[in-house]
Amino acid sequence: MYYLNMHEAKTNLSGYINRLKPEEVIILCRRNVPVAEIRLLPSRPERHIGVARGEFRVPDDFNDPLPADILESFANPQ
Repeated sequence: MYYLNMHEAKTNLSGYINRLKPEEVIILCRRNVPVAEIRLLPSRPERHIGVARGEFRVPDDFNDPLPADILESFANPQ
């Protein structure tokens, strides 16, 4: 856990974040009084283009105009 006053955080925050481990926290202080925490976000798995290939098919009528009753519901929501 790192305790940083605002001036130190403004000057060197990127360096502290680069050294931060997942379980660690940076406590930001204003005049040595804690006011905020900074912690790393959990990493998200990398997404790859095309992973769902073959799992669904776009219907042939995908670009056809919507039926009149559906268009009407957009124009006059209840």
